[in-house]
Amino acid sequence: MAQDPDVTDYLIAPDPKAVRLTRAVRGMDHEGRETTLNVVEERPLTIFLNAQEIVTAMTIGDYPEYLALGFLRNQGMLRADDEITRVDYDEELETVVVRTGRATDYEDKMRRKTRTSGCAVGTVFGDMMEGLEGVNLPQMPVRSSWLYALSAKINRTPSLYLEAGAIHGTVLCESDKPLVYMEDVGRHNAVDKIAGWMLSEGVSAADKILYTTGRLTSEMVIKTAMMGIPVLASRSGFTAWGVEIAQQVGLTLIGRMKGKRFVCLSGEDRLIRDADPALIVDEPKRSGRKGAV
Repeated sequence: MAQDPDVTDYLIAPDPKAVRLTRAVRGMDHEGRETTLNVVEERPLTIFLNAQEIVTAMTIGDYPEYLALGFLRNQGMLRADDEITRVDYDEELETVVVRTGRATDYEDKMRRKTRTSGCAVGTVFGDMMEGLEGVNLPQMPVRSSWLYALSAKINRTPSLYLEAGAIHGTVLCESDKPLVYMEDVGRHNAVDKIAGWMLSEGVSAADKILYTTGRLTSEMVIKTAMMGIPVLASRSGFTAWGVEIAQQVGLTLIGRMKGKRFVCLSGEDRLIRDADPALIVDEPKRSGRKGAV
């Protein structure tokens, strides 16, 4: 992988050939011929915070520790000042136990969870919006040249999506450089893996861009803002509530980012148009990668 020109700059890149992420399945095509497809695996991962079972997520199974840490952080169950004493993953039991120096009890919080528009686990707890009151995102300028460079590089990166489809990708970027590329059956899982990596590595969010293949929904906007990332971009479209929340918290929101085209619905005043779209190579209409839904 290190020799592939599309992944050399990544700190973590997709590994579409990794074992256990896909399975070969036989079937019949539209002409009645036997065919074999690689399909994405789904497996349960139960997340504990200390002695309390929090959730069972359906995931592809890679980076379980990052997924657990990021989920707990994005749900407000891990505080910024929490001391994480241990993170234990048991592959046979398919569980991750995150242990903290602080005693925790989120029984009441869990009773207020509500279903959202997400895929797979796709749940958010009822008081998640309350955490936005104290969010103060950096007003980071964004150059259109960065957006074009990121779109071109990310879409050339070998990925599980291009290998088997039926999956979402999320990429943590800095200016025009993609850093960490995570995939999962639910776009929220992919974001949580990014959050868990950032928490583990002590990485600052203030100068980062989050790129996703999924829709720019209210929960995607909330998670990005709660992570402290000032820019969220996607190949896909928007929901009205997602746009409204982005405008409220000062998040730069850019969607429908394909080839030379994109639309900014929040943070236009922070967008620096330093690249001429006429000089950008457009994406073919029949591209191998589509905006995920």
